[in-house]
Amino acid sequence: MRPLVSYLRVSTAKQKKSGLGIEAQRATMSAFANANGFEIVGEFVEFESGKGSDALDRRPQLAAALAKAKRLGCAVGVAKLDRLSRHVHFVSGLMTHRVPFIVAELGADADPFMLHLFAALAEKERALISSRTKSALVEARKRVAVVGQKKRPDFKKLGNPNLEAARETANSVRGKLADDFAATVLPAIAEIQATGATTLRAIAHALNRRGFKTPRGGEWAAMSVSNVLARAA
Repeated sequence: MRPLVSYLRVSTAKQKKSGLGIEAQRATMSAFANANGFEIVGEFVEFESGKGSDALDRRPQLAAALAKAKRLGCAVGVAKLDRLSRHVHFVSGLMTHRVPFIVAELGADADPFMLHLFAALAEKERALISSRTKSALVEARKRVAVVGQKKRPDFKKLGNPNLEAARETANSVRGKLADDFAATVLPAIAEIQATGATTLRAIAHALNRRGFKTPRGGEWAAMSVSNVLARAA
């Protein structure tokens, strides 16, 4: 069994209070370690957004995880790349500590080049989405002013291609978020099923008892469990 230091992070006060995300990340890391011959020798949990150039200075748990991994000569593992950071510059900076990182969603064989590439692609995607959304809002305001009506204008009749593109992008992003959420909660559902809970209602009850929340922050019901399983399928 190879040693692995686990790093978990949530970035909002609401998630910190509810535990939303931490348990899912812990379940993902546990399942990943078991499947790939790792032993988690330490776990560090952070409740910090980590934004800015001094992010590592304000994330003591990440610094502690790096230090322990360096002492043991092992890697730091995270469930998803964005648990390290959403910025490629920050991810690149972490590589200078000469501690390897393993991202469960990318697999045990993802090398530093792949991590840089995925971080760069994610950052570019966020920039494009932000730019398109802002452009669509500007165009929408212009057309509302021209129409001069108090009622909400029919953007389809106005023929706003930028707004339609933004809507398509938003739908795509919502789908991606739903897929990501399903991927993080599936390991917990699998563990619950392994205990003998086979019905949707029993699984929902177990998720609520463990403190998991739905994507909207509510309680689990049979239908919400069914939706996650259907999306995973």
